[in-house]
Amino acid sequence: MKILVVGSGGREHAIAWKMLQSPRVQKVFVAPGNGGTATEQGLENLPIRDLSELAHWARSQQIDLTVVGPEAPLAAGIVDLFRSQGLRIFGPTQQAAQLESSKAFSKDFMVRHGIPTATHETFTQAEAAHAHVDRLGAPIVVKADGLAAGKGVVVAQTLEQAHAAIDDMLQIQPGIQASDGVARVVIEACLVGEEASFMVVTDGADVVPLATSQDHKRLLDHDQGPNTGGMGAYSPAKVVTPAIHARVMREVIYPTIEGMKKDGIPFSGFLYAGLMIGADGSIKTLEFNARLGDPETQPLMMRLRSDLFELLWAATDPKGGKLKDLQLDWDRRTALGVVMASEGYPASPVAGDVVTLAAKVSADVKVFHAGTSLSQGHWVTAGGRVLCVTALGEGVRAAQHLAYEAIQGVAFRGMQFRRDIGFRALSH
Repeated sequence: MKILVVGSGGREHAIAWKMLQSPRVQKVFVAPGNGGTATEQGLENLPIRDLSELAHWARSQQIDLTVVGPEAPLAAGIVDLFRSQGLRIFGPTQQAAQLESSKAFSKDFMVRHGIPTATHETFTQAEAAHAHVDRLGAPIVVKADGLAAGKGVVVAQTLEQAHAAIDDMLQIQPGIQASDGVARVVIEACLVGEEASFMVVTDGADVVPLATSQDHKRLLDHDQGPNTGGMGAYSPAKVVTPAIHARVMREVIYPTIEGMKKDGIPFSGFLYAGLMIGADGSIKTLEFNARLGDPETQPLMMRLRSDLFELLWAATDPKGGKLKDLQLDWDRRTALGVVMASEGYPASPVAGDVVTLAAKVSADVKVFHAGTSLSQGHWVTAGGRVLCVTALGEGVRAAQHLAYEAIQGVAFRGMQFRRDIGFRALSH
């Protein structure tokens, strides 16, 4: 089988690496890929970004299955395009991907189908949004409606921060892709608790849950500094007990799959529910993503013992029904990934710095590339999040030790990383 993975981040490196482990997979192409996928044996980068050109190439090469990593091509309709040309592809349609590409759509959907979430209002006019914030006070959450690469959320601790976020987000910016060209903000109540990432594979009817995980959004230790796309993650998330897991499936995941079906836009692909779990055991849905989380994917792929290709092949079976009895096998150990970010990230990441990588890798330690490219035989930084150093260990402390030990072999100018990934798990 020949596989195409669409994307260029650490998530795509991890997916491609895992797909290649299937005995049925001969070759994995990554479009456009990064410096790590360029040098990983069995992977080949494909420098095509245009979706029509990519579909034409996939047909000409008789690609058996395409897996979409990031949100932008999903929102642009890559799944509709590939399916219209008879190509097998895993991911939601453009309409279904609105669960992520429009926060206003997502929030309205949750209210309509009784999925627990924070109270919210959506605004297109700054004056009304400012007045709403003044009425409610801080802390309060301000979200850009469109895709924002994981950075379109401000948890404002003060009214000043909230007002600044509104003014910022109600301008159409290069970093925020409003689905219909209209800038909107969603303003919602600030929830208190512990966050967790809950991801599943679905064919639009049946669901297979993946292992739980927890990422670390803030740039600095102890959850300080600005929000980022994610500075590290670990799996499993201890806050998701078996009882919480059952409730999430019952109260969030199944109603979402059923609700999308009822609305005439069935959702197939990876569905990610970002959860807030309160100290009282309450569950609220912060957001949906229409793809796997990054950096959560890297620890998940380290722990997954089952064949990823077989899972996604079953999920894309034209007749359906192949997921129903599928059980996944997970390594019982903890996997933990630490993101190495470039200087200036997240506001203005610096590119072009040489990356020295002398980390000891083994069956239990893997360095996934994200924002890297090859230049004159060297890896150089080419994005905000550069690498994710990921390790498997007997518990959180052991996984931390292995990951941070491996980081000692990584160097590039202005390198930033957190030193406390997994700290929440140690309090359970």
